[in-house]
Amino acid sequence: MNPFELKPQKIEKTFTPWSKVFVKAYDKNEVDPYTRLRVILMSGTEFESVRYSHAFSRHCSNNDVRRRLAAMRRGEQIQQKRVAGLKPADESILEHTIGYEQLAVDLTANLAINENNTYVKKQLNFALLEDFDHLYRYADLMELEKGGDPARLVGEYTEIMPGRPTVAEYRHPFDDVRFYTNGYLNDLRTRLNINIITAAEQQTMNYYMNVANLYISPLGRKLYNEIAMIEEQHVTGYGCLKDPCMSWWEGLLMNEYTECYLYYSCMEDEKDERIKKVWEMHFEEEVAHLHEAAALLEKYEGKVWQQCFPSGGEFPELLKFRPQKEYIREVLKSVRLTGVEEGFEEVDNLPDSFRFFGYNKRIHGNVNAVGTHTVIEKAIREFGQDYRLQDKEHPVRALSDRTQDNTQTGRVKGK
Repeated sequence: MNPFELKPQKIEKTFTPWSKVFVKAYDKNEVDPYTRLRVILMSGTEFESVRYSHAFSRHCSNNDVRRRLAAMRRGEQIQQKRVAGLKPADESILEHTIGYEQLAVDLTANLAINENNTYVKKQLNFALLEDFDHLYRYADLMELEKGGDPARLVGEYTEIMPGRPTVAEYRHPFDDVRFYTNGYLNDLRTRLNINIITAAEQQTMNYYMNVANLYISPLGRKLYNEIAMIEEQHVTGYGCLKDPCMSWWEGLLMNEYTECYLYYSCMEDEKDERIKKVWEMHFEEEVAHLHEAAALLEKYEGKVWQQCFPSGGEFPELLKFRPQKEYIREVLKSVRLTGVEEGFEEVDNLPDSFRFFGYNKRIHGNVNAVGTHTVIEKAIREFGQDYRLQDKEHPVRALSDRTQDNTQTGRVKGK
């Protein structure tokens, strides 16, 4: 499939009446977990498109261009509202959150397992370990508060158990900055992966930042605030991978191509026939946006789309959500890695004076008082062991004890 070769509809056709925006939400008790993940993913992708378009407009002095951006952006806004409407009103903040973290885990794993750029793959695996741990801690909060059933929400697709302990994830900001990639020197899959994961993690960060003060329990508020800061670190790392030498026009074209690719992937992978039609409609609308972005690139920068896609515009292998339990288990073995400037190193190999230790201690103060730790300790006191959903023993012995939360691995040398 090459979306550049399709005949686009007119932009005005994407301006649909409210009757076509307000769609029926899925049933949270019946929906396939991966359908829930697609809804979160595409909502985040639309947010990224709107955010980029606004930023572009604010850096542009040509009102003719601004008008054309506004027209595209209006269509993206309508799409985002339609996708968001698929979420049911009776799905709680915490149930929604389990979906966010399952998306972070399974999306990252499915991107990483096929990633050819070893540096990008390392960043994906590094953050994957942390999102995996977040899923575990939110699941324990859900069990404590009787707020739902984590096993039902994730289905049989994703295990729930500790990753890199969240208390070990707090690094000095200098050590979340990564090298950028030269977009055109990488294959198209890599460019798509960077775009997809940056938008998805940014959506997660924004969601946690917005709901932290709305959560009812003090423990939950702590958890959302603390994990939101880690998501900020992830967005920094992933965002740094993007090619900063791309022009605004090139970035716009790549964003629209990413949306085309994702909607087409969702359409091909979706089991729910009603929601599949939404993905199909949005794909057709995004083709119109893509062709408009290509026309703007040619008119105002003198480039044709083929210069931005030297290998052609054919979609690479589509994104399919599939369980990657064994891959994740293998990645979990690197829990003792931390960030060191643009690279990664095991905590044991760092000098005692390295800034990670001082920063981590400063942020936590008393590590036993932070929410991401106390939620597990409370669960253990309440139930005799933490909440997990695992097919077999944890692959890291230090994280296998279900009667004690590990606050040392990946944070303290020799642990």
